[in-house]
Amino acid sequence: MEPNWEEFYANQPKPSDLESSKKLLNDFVERYSDGHTRIALVTSGGTTVPLEHNTVRFVDNFSAGTRGSVSTEYFLEHGYAVIFMYRIKSLEPFSRHFTGQKFLDMLDLTERDGKPQLTVSETYSEDVAQALIKYKSALKQGKLFQLSFTTLSEYLWLLRAASQALAPLGKRVILYLAAAVSDFYVPSNEMSVHKIGSAVGAPKIALHLVPKILKPLVNLWVPKAFVISFKLETDENLLISKARASLNTYNHKLVIANMLQTRKQKVTMVDKDKDYVISLTNEQMNRGEEIEKYIIDDLVKRHEEFLSAKETS
Repeated sequence: MEPNWEEFYANQPKPSDLESSKKLLNDFVERYSDGHTRIALVTSGGTTVPLEHNTVRFVDNFSAGTRGSVSTEYFLEHGYAVIFMYRIKSLEPFSRHFTGQKFLDMLDLTERDGKPQLTVSETYSEDVAQALIKYKSALKQGKLFQLSFTTLSEYLWLLRAASQALAPLGKRVILYLAAAVSDFYVPSNEMSVHKIGSAVGAPKIALHLVPKILKPLVNLWVPKAFVISFKLETDENLLISKARASLNTYNHKLVIANMLQTRKQKVTMVDKDKDYVISLTNEQMNRGEEIEKYIIDDLVKRHEEFLSAKETS
């Protein structure tokens, strides 16, 4: 029997700053009540499942946040306003370009009027300048709003708050659910209060299923939005069938299916009627092209068609 999402929320601790986050979300969305601007909610990074109330140990989900952070930049290029909901310390738009670099190696030290002056190394100056220009432009236009989470419960509370804030914008909203969300959790009443000790041997921890939040999201929270989920698999034989089963179960618009080993080079776009591949050649990969550019190009066209389609009763 599938877990009840209402009971799940009732037993999950709310983030301490949830009310302030709701206000900020509503303020951001209010700017775009003009009936024109499209908004994307992008979720990114993995969620943790604490094993103790005073958390030392936790179960984590694999995700660096690459897909979400890169896609956010391309949504902004297409004129969307973006709510970027990300795991703390995962990749962020624009700053992601320098995550793999040693920060101090990017700086040079000169002297001016007897005082040390920091400058950006010539090696990185153009890249830093371009990323900074785009980032500052997004902020100046009020097009980028970032919210962070760490735990599964924080993610789910924020996702509901963001969805409900966006609901009045109807079909202008895309939900791009790229976060790697845990399928399992430890109920609060079964968690140790303090750090689990090792003196008595390995602990026995029972993980419970997390209810599928896509169901209330699609049917109740943002019923008119263009909702996209992701399916990551390691067995290619299951990829398309699982993606289509998800569409049939939750009735959202699209699943972006990808294999763990090839996710940066190839994805399959799956809707209820068809599926097709978006991929990069080896030459494109060597040039540093990003598959997210082509994913977002495709989604923008789909969203335009969705917006222009007549409502059916």
